[in-house]
Amino acid sequence: MADKFRVLLICTGNSCRSQMAEGLVRYFMGDRIDVESAGVMPSNVHPDAIDVMSEMGIDISNQRSKHVDEFAGQDIDLVITLCSYAKAVCGIFPWAKEQVHMGLEDPISAVGSRGDRLEAYRRTRDDIRSQILPFVEERYKGWRLNRQLED
Repeated sequence: MADKFRVLLICTGNSCRSQMAEGLVRYFMGDRIDVESAGVMPSNVHPDAIDVMSEMGIDISNQRSKHVDEFAGQDIDLVITLCSYAKAVCGIFPWAKEQVHMGLEDPISAVGSRGDRLEAYRRTRDDIRSQILPFVEERYKGWRLNRQLED
């Protein structure tokens, strides 16, 4: 049995949504869990994602974009796909104890001024905070309860 609850967040490029989600979950849940993000076509951590996270005091500039295959076969408690493309391409993760889809708007597709684009990133960041973070916390609490019952 793993010492920590493990979460993997997946989107297409592992550049925006999953990177922001990784940063938020790590920041708010601390060392209680092991959180990673990955993509089906990894690229780089988008500078706008880094900027809007830094507005909250969260530094994701040292995170790196990873391919989902890096996690194949690993013991993962919760896999969350954050976009329909990743859900379709990845299919089912037989090595994950639970897999859910929680689609979020892709801020990278935002057009307009830099301010308009940053606002799209802020909306996605705030959606992650209000939707993904409480979901992960709930699953973590259930995991802890199950571990206590097994001891």
